[in-house]
Amino acid sequence: MLYLEIQSPSQPASRFELPSGSYTIGRSDACKIRLRHAGVSERHALLSVRDTGVWIEDLHASNGTFLDDERIEGRVPMRPNQCLSIGPFLLLLQDTPANTGSAPAPAKPAAEVTPPPPPPALAGAYHGTGHLHARTAPPRDPQLAIRREIKNQIHREVVQRLDIKRMTAARVDAAELQQRARETIHLVIEEVRQRERLPPGIDPARLAEEICNEALRLGPIEEFLADESVTEVMVNGPRQIFIERNGRLELTGQDFMDESSVQAIIERIVAPIGRRIDESQPYVDARLPDGSRVNAIIPPLSLSGPCITIRKFSKHAFTESDFVRFGTWTQDMADFLRICVLMRKNIVVSGGTGSGKTSLLNVLSSYLPPQDRILTIEDAAELRLNQPHVIRLEARPPNIEGRGAITIRDLVRNALRMRPDRILVGECRGGEALDMLQAMNTGHDGSLTTVHANSPRDVVSRLETMVLMSGMDLPSRAIREQIASAIDLIVHEARLSDGSRRVSAISEIVGSEGTQLVMQDIFVFQQTGLDENGRVLGHFRATGAVPTFLENLKSRGLALDPTMFQPERAAGGGGRT
Repeated sequence: MLYLEIQSPSQPASRFELPSGSYTIGRSDACKIRLRHAGVSERHALLSVRDTGVWIEDLHASNGTFLDDERIEGRVPMRPNQCLSIGPFLLLLQDTPANTGSAPAPAKPAAEVTPPPPPPALAGAYHGTGHLHARTAPPRDPQLAIRREIKNQIHREVVQRLDIKRMTAARVDAAELQQRARETIHLVIEEVRQRERLPPGIDPARLAEEICNEALRLGPIEEFLADESVTEVMVNGPRQIFIERNGRLELTGQDFMDESSVQAIIERIVAPIGRRIDESQPYVDARLPDGSRVNAIIPPLSLSGPCITIRKFSKHAFTESDFVRFGTWTQDMADFLRICVLMRKNIVVSGGTGSGKTSLLNVLSSYLPPQDRILTIEDAAELRLNQPHVIRLEARPPNIEGRGAITIRDLVRNALRMRPDRILVGECRGGEALDMLQAMNTGHDGSLTTVHANSPRDVVSRLETMVLMSGMDLPSRAIREQIASAIDLIVHEARLSDGSRRVSAISEIVGSEGTQLVMQDIFVFQQTGLDENGRVLGHFRATGAVPTFLENLKSRGLALDPTMFQPERAAGGGGRT
């Protein structure tokens, strides 16, 4: 029978019998020999006891594993009376029983050992002076720490065998790079499995997919980006990932290996579009290839570690009929807004954060005639237009020296020299509002933009504030007159308590009286309550107000059913659809 004595600088020695089996050594709760110290990795080493001998294997521990003061690499044999050093602990392998005159058992052992389950005949055969740890209540996910450590070790091995950065710099085809990486990952996992280092319950195929995502794609969030039911992904440091599904937040069981893994994912997102993130620029706005919006922020600004927020866009662009099916608006409202776009009315889409402004702007832009020359201006390109004559402009952040920034306002000014028929600004949030209003008032009608606001009336105040941000000291009355003559319609979208989105109001700016703007609501959403599941109940209705430009439809060769503006006409929208 073999024995293992564990010595610690601050605790009395512990001594255990070692039946045949495999013993993982580390500070994780899932390890059979637990050494609780910061200098010990979660899965530090693997001790294998067989009839043919004893082997010790270093599991790519950060501080290394030393046998008789020599650092070991891989799997090496271990003989009795040899000393194993792991962090501050000394592990001595012996083939003689404990001395009966030895000191009494310590009250607090230097290590906690969970031996492998013995055969029934050996039950109760563990009588060493050390403490045998029996877990009465398993942790919520007993394999989480061990799985994380295994992924970390295999990932490091793959990086050593396959220099991904060098292959990327050498412009190796993306498909070939992924193929080589997958082959190497499967090879390493198969070697781990053959050496009996892969704990039971871990699926090798799923493990390979997770490591491939970490190495080449977006890690554990990759599966949520592929899930069409997920609308938002929020990474709060390496150990916490939330998603939004059906308007509700859910905590997932996924996590990253460490903070450097999250940082690598952020750099993988921002590098292709010419953005950067570092200590001098610790936050960034970016986009994924499908147009999904990304915001990332890193320490020292984030005390929770690197954080990523991804607002997903549907793989298939929403259409007018999709919004009718979702209950976002009614067919009458869609028909009315389509006519407004064709009549070259200037429209502002407003709403709070996450209310669906950009998706609504995408649907409205689908009404633009194919013969128009359309310019889109955005911080991060998100709009998806199918017209043949579209020019997309994207703002540029400053370089590492703080120079070279191109703002939305710069692009709006430049767009006026590009002979646009329509100008679409992804979002007005600063001084560009003044240039946008001037463009609308100087022949560039039919423009579309979005504004953060809580109500149609609040849009006016927000625009007034943004005009003042341009540095122009204009009186409030002059600004409001500009707004009244430039903007025709405000379409306000709201995100309700159950997570659903509704076009809560379509309002027309009729004009101004003194310092006040005159507005009238044409369509509104009226909430009536909540059902037993917390879903919003309500209906859309016409207010009875008729648009002032209705009489101009015939001169434009357009037609619209005037009865849609009658209050008694059912506008649809009972419960949530």
